[in-house]
Amino acid sequence: MRNVVFLVNLICFTLAAQSQTLRRPVAAPYTGFGAYSIQHADVFSFTSNPASLAQLKNGAAGIYAERRFLLTELSNYQAVAGIKSASGNFGLNMVYSGFSDYNETKLGLAYGRKLGNTLDVGAQFNYNSIRIAGYGNASTVSFEIGSVIHLTEKLHAGIHITNPVGGKFGKDQSEKLPSVYTLGLGYEASDKFFVSTEVIKEEDQPVNINAGFQYKIIPQLLARAGISSATTSGWVGVGLSWKSCRLDITTSYHPQLGITPGLLLLINFKEKEK
Repeated sequence: MRNVVFLVNLICFTLAAQSQTLRRPVAAPYTGFGAYSIQHADVFSFTSNPASLAQLKNGAAGIYAERRFLLTELSNYQAVAGIKSASGNFGLNMVYSGFSDYNETKLGLAYGRKLGNTLDVGAQFNYNSIRIAGYGNASTVSFEIGSVIHLTEKLHAGIHITNPVGGKFGKDQSEKLPSVYTLGLGYEASDKFFVSTEVIKEEDQPVNINAGFQYKIIPQLLARAGISSATTSGWVGVGLSWKSCRLDITTSYHPQLGITPGLLLLINFKEKEK
């Protein structure tokens, strides 16, 4: 019964919305935190800006899972992988949100490369799908582009544009993915401390500011914390590294809806000796 009520409410919300956003993880600012950085970037960073792939130091893969507001029906799962090549780096981004009666998926293929020492560029092409039990499926394609400028050795800025055109669902094309524009800024105070801010404008939504910091207590242990202004939600996390692996435990808190716990696993692959 609980699932039925949830599904009815979700369908009503979707029909009333002018544009439909495939659900991003609540902790998206956490997972993509290193996008505007060199020293603190990892394989998840390109989920915030595909240009961050250019800073990938080795092949890597990772998975992230969260239970939004402790509801099974709002679970979110994400898997990423990055591969280095002589002509640029490639990334794969897979996202699944929801449960058996209602779910959303995204499959993205990204590419990023350096253009000299001061500019990184990237792009990602996505296949987006929505499934509602008893109503069928709908899908569409979208793309996103990004760039990161290294203003100094420590200061980095960039722009990320998602779905500037197209991305409409259904036969009548009445539902579309919103356009999202992001300006990001990151400052690497040292190899231990990093701060980052994103200003995000989503179509038909107020401006949102994500801000946070990362501190490496020791080389094997990092801590992150931040806040998103649109929902006044805070998030924190700690990551423990061991050899080529890193395990993060995250938690975000919404004043009305409660907590969202998450777990992240990242594996770096050693490059073959030449």
